[in-house]
Amino acid sequence: MKNRILVLFALLALTPFLLEAQYNPNALRKAKETMEAFQAKNEKFDAFFAGAYGYAVFPSVGKGGFGIGGAHGSGTAFEQGKPIGKAKITQLTIGLQFGGQAYKQIIFFETEADLRRFKQNKIEFAAQASAVAVKESASVDLAYNDGVAVFTMSNGGLMYEASLGGQQLIYKPYRKR
Repeated sequence: MKNRILVLFALLALTPFLLEAQYNPNALRKAKETMEAFQAKNEKFDAFFAGAYGYAVFPSVGKGGFGIGGAHGSGTAFEQGKPIGKAKITQLTIGLQFGGQAYKQIIFFETEADLRRFKQNKIEFAAQASAVAVKESASVDLAYNDGVAVFTMSNGGLMYEASLGGQQLIYKPYRKR
C-alpha cells in the first residue's frame, strides 16, 4: 500500500512535465545564472563544465518533510554545452525529518553513454548519498561516481534530516520546431 501511495504521489508531481516540453528562454537564463553561481564558488567548475559530455541544471529544488518528505525541481538539460530539453528531479524520503529548504543542483554526465542513460530516464540514486554540497570558501572534490557527479548549493531554509529515500531524474527533449 505504501508503494502505491508513493508511486501515485510521484505521478501527480510529474504530470505537468510529462505532457509537453517546450523551449523556455526564462528557464535557460536561470540555468545559466545557476552555472555562473557554481563557477563563482570554485574555479574548478569551469573545467568540469568543459569536460562533461552533458549536465542538468536545476536553479531551485524545493524540499520539505515531516516524517515523510519530498523534493522537486525543474531544470534544463545540456549536451556538450547546448540546451536539449527539460529535466525534472523528484525525491521521496521517509524517516526522521522536519523542515524545508531550497537548493540549486547540477548533475554532470561524464560520457555520451552516461547522458544517454539520463535521456532514457534510467538514472536513480539514493537521495542523500551522492550529492556534494558547495559552500562558501570550501574546497570541493569534483569527482564522478559511475559517470555521474551531483553538486548542490543552498538557496535557503532549514531542514533536519536522517532519512532514507531516492531521487529520480526525468528528461523530456524540446519539441522540434
